[in-house]
Amino acid sequence: MNYRHAFHAGNFADVLKHVVLGAVLERLLAKPGAVCMVDVHGGRGLYDLAAPAAQRSPEFTQGIGRLWAATGLPPLTAAYVERVRAFNTARGHATLRCYPGSPWLARLQLRECDRVVACELHDEDARALKAAFRGVAGVAVHARDAWEALGALLPPREKRGVVLIDPPFEPPGAEFQRLAAALAQVRQRFANGVVLAWYPIKHYAAHERAGHLRLHHAVRRMGAAGAFAVELSVRPEDRAEGLAGSGLVVLNPPWQLADQLAAELPPLLAVLAPDGRGRSGLVQLDGPTHARR
Repeated sequence: MNYRHAFHAGNFADVLKHVVLGAVLERLLAKPGAVCMVDVHGGRGLYDLAAPAAQRSPEFTQGIGRLWAATGLPPLTAAYVERVRAFNTARGHATLRCYPGSPWLARLQLRECDRVVACELHDEDARALKAAFRGVAGVAVHARDAWEALGALLPPREKRGVVLIDPPFEPPGAEFQRLAAALAQVRQRFANGVVLAWYPIKHYAAHERAGHLRLHHAVRRMGAAGAFAVELSVRPEDRAEGLAGSGLVVLNPPWQLADQLAAELPPLLAVLAPDGRGRSGLVQLDGPTHARR
């Protein structure tokens, strides 16, 4: 596997993913029962934005960097930025220096009774992930394959929670097929759990069908009540400029989550794509239509 998230930490795709994750956890934490967050692509856990990997092509400047000093952010985005700010402050940084990955952002939001389970297959990143959480209560780190972990670790003992699936998409076509199969598996093993599945949105040649549309079709065939995808692109998707945007399939969404995100996306997009070339929206996946919200 060649993908290393250190080159992309804090970019616009991370922003969307972590705003949505925070919104899901906020809803789950409204009830007293313990919650488990399972991240099967945990990465390194935290990222130094001054390190060579992050500085080679500083994608974070177009993501969390745009939000850092922004004012008037919508509520879910503002709460996410404050978690990143608190993470930096706790490490003695007055400015944006470190970016917490999904396991850390979840741990910052969760209570003492809750738990994070994070997996990473890449040897170096798995060691870094374990080091990032050494001595931190309520976090279990596994050096194991993500797809195998979905079968082995679900359902969690808490019986409530969220599963985050965030594959590297190497190669893209195979990963979309694998992701669709994994979603069906997770639905069977953890019926009460919220599932977030991240995917890229990019330019495809005329003879190709966009991978994310194939994923949408697969989810519709599952008949998952209330399922939807949330998407945000910062540049036109018909141009071969690399990653244009990203999305997350949401299975078993908490009550009113879709309405929350529908209100959150336009002001978030305005900050991340100030040139007006982007788009955002929700796609309903629990029926035959392909409707924007």
